Parts: sequence; structure tokens; C-alpha cells
Amino acid sequence: MKPLWTPTAARVEASHLAHFQGQLAARHQLVFADYDALHQWSLAEPELFWREVWRYAGLRGEGDTEPALEKGGDFFTATWFPGLRLNVAENLLAADPGRCALVGILENGTREELSYGQLRASVLAVASRLRALGVTPGDRVAGLLPNIAATAIAALAATAIGAVWTSCSPDFGVSGVVDRFGQTEPRVLISCTSYLYNGKRHHLGDRVAEICARLPSLAAVILVPLPGDEPEPSVRPPLATALSWGECLATPVAEDMAFTRLPFAHPLYILYSSGTTGAPKCIVHGAGGTLLQHAKEYLLHFDVHPEDRFFYYTTCGWTMWNILLSSLVTGCTAVLYDGSPFYPHSAALLDLVDRERISHFGVSAKYLVALEKAGLEPARSHRLDSLKTLLSTGSPLSAESFRYVYSAIKGDVCLSSICGGTDIISAFVNGSPTLPVYAGELQCKGLGMAVDIWDETGHSVSGQKGELVCTQPFPSAPLGFWRDSSGERYRKAYFSRFPGVWAQGDFGEITASGGFVIHGRSDAVLNPGGVRIGTAEIYRQVEKIPEVVDAVCIGQHWQDDVRVVLFVVLRDGVELDEGLAGGIRAQIRADTTPRHVPAKIIQVADIPRTKTGKIAELAVRDMVHGRAATNTAALANPESLALFANLPDLQG
Repeated sequence: MKPLWTPTAARVEASHLAHFQGQLAARHQLVFADYDALHQWSLAEPELFWREVWRYAGLRGEGDTEPALEKGGDFFTATWFPGLRLNVAENLLAADPGRCALVGILENGTREELSYGQLRASVLAVASRLRALGVTPGDRVAGLLPNIAATAIAALAATAIGAVWTSCSPDFGVSGVVDRFGQTEPRVLISCTSYLYNGKRHHLGDRVAEICARLPSLAAVILVPLPGDEPEPSVRPPLATALSWGECLATPVAEDMAFTRLPFAHPLYILYSSGTTGAPKCIVHGAGGTLLQHAKEYLLHFDVHPEDRFFYYTTCGWTMWNILLSSLVTGCTAVLYDGSPFYPHSAALLDLVDRERISHFGVSAKYLVALEKAGLEPARSHRLDSLKTLLSTGSPLSAESFRYVYSAIKGDVCLSSICGGTDIISAFVNGSPTLPVYAGELQCKGLGMAVDIWDETGHSVSGQKGELVCTQPFPSAPLGFWRDSSGERYRKAYFSRFPGVWAQGDFGEITASGGFVIHGRSDAVLNPGGVRIGTAEIYRQVEKIPEVVDAVCIGQHWQDDVRVVLFVVLRDGVELDEGLAGGIRAQIRADTTPRHVPAKIIQVADIPRTKTGKIAELAVRDMVHGRAATNTAALANPESLALFANLPDLQG
């Protein structure tokens, strides 16, 4: 198969990956024929590999990098860099004070900019206030905040003193917030008073008051206005200590104030699973593992340099926000955006690329599909001359979307679709500036990540569909789940499928080129007639139908088997008739197999999605089978679930 893009020799030579390999050659006389050889070495010599990543990234800490891995036989006994102490905030704020660190933009155009020096000063001021409030290492500081500069300052301030940062997006309802923060018991809540989305302002006053009343662990709340706003005096949480953000920024910084260096495995973040199948899991990530893994990805996989501007469309309730913050480890400028990606028009983020000279543009697969469905051709309407890399995650990116990027957006961009998640706060399958891009394929296994595809019997397979697994420990594996001292819940989540081997829950295959195709979530795999089918295989075909705006596919238990049921949202004014349904079936049959063809196609008005934009397939499946969907607070549009209950069309 011919690649859609191949890097130039000049781009390869200038890449961090090439320079890193130069470091290995100079220090250890190691020379590799290709990426695959480098990857194999990173697994065969994990201690040396991760030590060299630490060195190449210029990370700061104290102590010894040897041993890099102690008692490293399996995921449960592996201890990374036991002799190192570090602070993540110190490392993320180490660039030249005069360089631009953050640009924050709201959907209404309000813009703020901070240099590394200004960011560092603000972080230390807020850290001093948190310390004065009694926050100590290991305490939790929670953020209910939009993606603005204040959020970055708050997270870095918490980590500067060894507190554990945990956050939710402000569009979560009270129950969704309490379901999360109620488990992790924060000492301080830092909350916005309002946020903007799709041209509308949403006020949080009453919601914040109720959240505070339901979190007995709180000692204080700090209220943050949106950039350009005055504080809202009407917001009065029921706590004795309620501070304004301005007060925190004005806190004097003691002369002896310093970043608290703590052990490599000190907890840094608590992230939450989507919670669509029960109470959200509280996933604890360590400081050193997160920093080291992110440094590797930004330098060796994303190829970010100090002059670059890195953007990812995300909220603070998704792991991509934590990953976005870590872009500062490269000394680049992180571009933050809060609001609808399509406000005030569908090309709003593309305008941002040109206006802010963004070099690395990260979005979801759904966003790219939406651009194509809207008929946009950014290559004609925008310059995009600053754009070097386009990143995509959140769901599988179809081959057609790959082709759309190169035909309608930019022909000389490195399109890197990646696969990982909240569980590892990084990626298993990654991008590379030195490898070609093939339609529908994720480029490569992440360095230091022993990724494979296994069949149901636990054997490695290539060119066949199976479970995405990781067979060796890696630094950013979670420290565990909060309040799971025995590790039972942690083991059940990732190691029950194949004992001792991490099963990510993705269904995919390794291609002839060494890339990956992800076919969807394992728990949503369809099984008609005993044949396993990934839902993404069907979505890829449905996306080709112009009349279809969105879709969800499930397997319905029917007559001692499973039948494929496809629900579709159609363009305004379009009704599902036999002709359109036949066209959808013909498209699916033509490019897949007869078993992929839905037995039923049903038009609905909406598709339930999580707040991070993922299709809630399991919730739909539950509703179809008469089971109550659990934890609907995790959904952005829980009211849509009612559309799938007691459907007459599914009774025969």
C-alpha cells in the first residue's frame, strides 16, 4: 500500500528521534537500522532506555538514576527509579523565563498570554496560598474549571508542594462531580464561577454551593472568574474559607519557597474513568512516571521543539488536558482553548491555527469527520503554513478521514492517530515524525511499550484481529486505584483477561507495514454467529454516507444469537426510508463482509456520548435489553438514552 505521507530527509534529520539516536551512538555505540530495531532495543534494555530518555529530556531531580527498574519482573513488583526525587512543576517551568509559555483563548475571543517567568511567579504565589491553607504533600486539590490559564496555574501550584491534582470539567452536574471528588476527598476546591459554551454563559454559583455542602473534606474553596470577568459576588459557598483567585495570585512568596522534590512514585494526578458502567474508577498516576513518559512522547513521538506551539482540543475532565499541560517540558508554547470547537462557525479552530501559528494540532476523530461532513476544505480557505503535525485520538480514525486530511486539509502534515488513554495517561500506539503515514493506520508502537495483539488463547497474531496488550511494565502504569489497598480492583480492570499482562480493552490488529488498526472497544465487540466484529469497522463505512450525521452500533441478543443493530442520526429534513437503508447496507457489505450488515437500521434523534465525546455503546446496549444504564452523570446528553428503550422495531 502506498503511503499518504513520507517525511523528508531534512525532517528526519532535524527530529528529536534522530538526535536521540545520535546520543545513543555517542554514549553507547548503539546504531539501529530502523525504528523497529530501536523499539526492540527499548524493550530488551528498558533501564538503559528510560535513563537515556531522562538524560535527553534534561529532566531535573536529585539522587541516582540507577537502578532504573527495581524488582521489575512484573507490573505489580516493578519499582521505577527508586533513588530519584523530583517535582513535576519544577520541570515544566524550567524554560527561559522570557519565552511564551501559555496562550489561553475563550470561544468569545478573549485572549491571555503568560511567559514562563510570569507562569512560574503565579504558580509559586498560589502554591504559597495552598500551603497557608494547610495543604501538605499527598493532600488532594480539586479543580472544577474550564481550560484556561488559571487551571494550569492551579494544577502546577498543587504539584509544586506535592499535593495531588484532580479535576472535572465544569459541565459536569453536581452528582457527576461528587461521584468523583467524593471518593478522593479534596482538601481544597478551586472552581470557576461560570463558563462559556456555544455562545451561552453557564453560571455555577448554586452548583458550587451544593458541591461544597456535599464534600465534607473541604477546608476551603477558591473561586476563579473567566478571563476578562470580574469576580461574581453572588457566589457564596457554605465554607468559612472562601477566597478569590485574585487573592491567591497576590499571595507573597517566601524567599525560601521552593518546589518540593518527592520520590519518583509520589502521586501526581487522580484521573477518573468515564463511569458509564458504574462508579468512576479513581486512577492514581505517579509524578516521575508521568513526567518521563510525557517527555518521551513530546520529544521522540510528537517532535515538539521550543519554537513550536502545541494545541489539543480538550476539557479538564479528560486525560488529554493533563497531557497538554506536559507540553511545557519541551519549552514550547501551549495553546489552550475553552468553548465549542464549532463556535462561532465550523472553522473556528482552523482560524485559531492560523492566528496563533499552531504547529501541532490535536483533535478527536469525530471533529475531523464533522469537518468533512460540513464540506470544509481548509487547504483552500486557510493558510495552515505553520502546521506540521496533526494528532487524533478519542476513537478510531477511519482510512477515509486520513485521506480527507491529506486531500482537503494539508498534504505535507504528519497525521498521527494515537491509542492509549486515561488508564496510562499516555499512549501505547503512537505517532512518529520519521515514519510514513498509511490510510487508517496508527504509525507505530510507542518506544518502551511492549505492545502486541493477542488472540483469545493468548498468542501473538499479526494481520488478525485481537486484544491490544502490553506484556512488560512501563513507568506511567498507574500506581493503583484510590482506596484500593489490596490492588484487587486494579488487577481486575487490566489483568483479569490475561494474568500478568495488561489488556487495554481495545480490539485491533497489526498491519503488514507494522502499524495498527483499532476496530473499537473490546467490550463493545459484536459477535453475530460467533464472528467478532469491531464497531469501528461499521462506523468507517457509515461515515461515507452523506445523509448520516452520527451513528451507534450494538449487538442485540436475538433468537439464541446476536444480531447487529445500527442507529443513525440523519441530516435535518432527511428521513430513513428503504432506499437510504439499502444504500447503508450496500456500503457496509461492499467494504466489509455480509456479517457486518445490520439486521436493523433505526433512525434516532441523538446518540449518547460521554463528556469526552466517546459513543456510549454499552449504555445503549443496556437500554435495548431493558437494563437501566448506570451512572448517567458521565454522559453529556443522558436524556438521549430514552430514545433506545422499548423500541417496537426491535421486538421482531
